[in-house]
Order: sequence, then C-alpha cells, then structure tokens
Amino acid sequence: MDTGNTAFVLVCAALVMLMTPGLALFYGGMVRAKSVLNMMMMSFVTLGVVALIWMLFGFSLAFGDSHGGLIGGFAHAGLRDSGAVVGAAGHGIPLQVFAMFQLMFAIITGALLSGAIADRARFWSWTVFVSLWTVLVYVPLAHWIFAFDGFVGEHGGWLANELGALDFAGGTAVEINSGASALALALVLGRRRGWPRESMRPHNLPFVLLGAGLLWFGWFGFNAGSALAAGAVAGNAFVTTVVAPAAAVLAWLVLEHRLDGRPTSLGAASAAVAGLVGITPACGYVDTFGALVIGLACGVVCQLAIRLKYRFGYDDSLDVVAIHGIGGVLGMILMGLFATRAVNPAGADGLLYGGGIGQLGKQVVAVLVAATWAFAVSFGLAWLVRATMGFRVAPEVEAEGIDEAEHAESAYEFSPLTTNSRGSGVLARPVAHEETST
Repeated sequence: MDTGNTAFVLVCAALVMLMTPGLALFYGGMVRAKSVLNMMMMSFVTLGVVALIWMLFGFSLAFGDSHGGLIGGFAHAGLRDSGAVVGAAGHGIPLQVFAMFQLMFAIITGALLSGAIADRARFWSWTVFVSLWTVLVYVPLAHWIFAFDGFVGEHGGWLANELGALDFAGGTAVEINSGASALALALVLGRRRGWPRESMRPHNLPFVLLGAGLLWFGWFGFNAGSALAAGAVAGNAFVTTVVAPAAAVLAWLVLEHRLDGRPTSLGAASAAVAGLVGITPACGYVDTFGALVIGLACGVVCQLAIRLKYRFGYDDSLDVVAIHGIGGVLGMILMGLFATRAVNPAGADGLLYGGGIGQLGKQVVAVLVAATWAFAVSFGLAWLVRATMGFRVAPEVEAEGIDEAEHAESAYEFSPLTTNSRGSGVLARPVAHEETST
C-alpha cells in the first residue's frame, strides 16, 4: 500500500463529497423561494440512497471483473475487502478508499439530474427514480469507461479497454450521462406551469455564487484525484481545472453582455460550471493551451445551447442539458484534438498533436454510446415511475409551492413576531426610550 497516494485520494474523496451540498446551494438559489427546500432535499437524499446502493452491490458491479465488457460481478459486494489493495502502475490504494472516491462521483451525477425537473417533482418519486437510475444507467456506464483491465478486476469495461476512448474524470459517465438523462426527465415530466411566459427568476443569487464556488473547490478533488496518485498528472489536472473555467467565465460574460446588454452573476456562476464540465474528461490529457480552448468553447457554446430550449420547447429548468450535456460533449471531442502524451504517457496524441483522426473517432463513439444509453434508459425509468406512483406534483401544489406540501416546511419564515416577553430576546413592538430609563 502507498500511504501517500492513499491520503491524497482520501482528501480528494472528501472534496468531491462537498460538491453535492454545493450543488444543493447552487440549484436551491436558482429556484423560487417556495420550492428551495425540495430542490435541496433532492440532492441530500441522493447522498443517502446512492451510498447504500454503492456499498451493497453498486461498486462491485461497476468495477468488478467484467462479463463481456458490459458489467462487473458481485465479488466485492458489501465492501468488506478491508485489506485489498487496488491499482496498476504503483498506485497502491486500498480498495475501500478507491470505492469511496468513486462513490462520490455516483452521488453527484445522480443529484445533477434534479435540476432538470425543479419546481414540479414529488420527493419520494424522485428517490425511487434516482435509486433505479443509479443501478441501471450510472453503474453500467461507469463500468464501461472507468473499469480498466487489471485495476480491480482482471477484465474491465469495453469503452476504455476495447475501444480505447479517453475520459480522465467523467465526461461520459458523469457529464454526458447527466445531460442526456436530464433531457429524458424533462420530456417525461413536461413543462412547469406558466413556463416560459411567467418569470421564474432565481430567488437567491448569493446562494448560486456560493454553490458555484463550492463546486469549483470540490472539482479539484474530482479532477486531480482521478490521477489516483500525487504526481505530475494530478498537478496538470489541477492546473487545467483552473484555466478552463476561468476562460469560460470571461467568454460567457463577454457574449452575454453582447447579446443581453449586461454581464450577470448567474451567468458567471453558470460559466464556471460549464468550463469545469468541459475540462473534466480532458484535464489529465491536455496541456494549458488545450484547457484554454476548451474553456472558451464551453463559455460560448453552452450559453447558446441554453437559449435553444426556448426554441425547442423543452423545460430543462436549471439547464442541465446545455451545461453538463453539451459541455461534456465539447470536452470529449476537443480532447480528440488536443490530447498529448507529453502530459500523460498513458493517454494518446490528439489530431493536432500528430495522433491522426483515430482518437477523435473513438471519442465520438464514446459520446454517442453514453448519450444514447443514458437517454433511452432514463426515459423508460421516468415513464415507469410516472405510470406507477406518479412523478409530478398536483397543479395546485406546484402553484402554491412544493416545500409545504412535500416537507411541511418553508425555507423562510415571514410570519410576524407575536411574543411580548422581554426575557425571550424577541420583541413584538419597539420599546420607547422612556420605558427603559430609570
């Protein structure tokens, strides 16, 4: 066992875990005040259900010895392999530590989907959906792209080992998966009442900015930690995780000012996430120039993609499709142009670094496979939940607010103060100066 690498991955796993509460703030600030608790609760319950699924059998199916490159087995069910060590190339990480690092990826990916159905989903229906989705959508995709031959099981998934597609930290299993699945959810549940005629502006932009900052902070663990060793590749991933979102923020704000007349805080937060999404699959394979190009592309293209939902009429409430789906596609494909072995000898040279068109073609295949699988299975699962237990809240609940109906709580208490007790520290009315003087 390598204690240095183990400590590094443990810290990175904790950073990635922080991304889910960060996402709850990011999403919670973007919805209306009457549904903010429901929005945040969908992220928090995902922490619970996905963690248990992963411990019981999810990790084993995702990373266990492969059956035909499609799915693992049950050899590691229960995660009782306390003495097992995984890792080719001298990583030397305990299996349980690696499993916890990968768990955080599964949690944040499931939580991302909730943004597409904000303001209109039943809490327990969402819980059932994300549980099924983790097993039937995320686990197979994670096996296909993350399970390398000889790392945990002798044989791994087909996208990584047979096709040879590159995906350093989750462009397919996390980003494209969440974007395609979010589109399926949005189509099954339908539009929010009044969208797009009514204004549905974010109720708390400071929440959004704080959430985006926590996501960016956690993303260093997401990307650098995917090296699974504290070395040069992790360092490069860290640097590119700064460069790409920085470029995306500037590109987004310039375009937003040109199109809408003002740069906005919501635009800056969205841009940072878009740049982080784009660099996720490429951070360990491209240099700073490649990261710059990817960030600029995400800042422009993802913003334009958001505007398309009004033309096509699908209500992806918090723009999961445009930011995560399109951003993931950009990162995967541009990596086929800008990847270089000078950064990571275990990778490949992209088209612009003398590698030919072959790697670019592999990246395109991986994009199409991930998007097709995620959309098709997610659509079927969402339809099944809607048909059996109902997925959408009643119209009157949607109009009045989901928080009270689903959770018997409200995020903000606006009722007047009623106590006259001076000892309680709460005053029902102002106290005159004369009443307090002796």
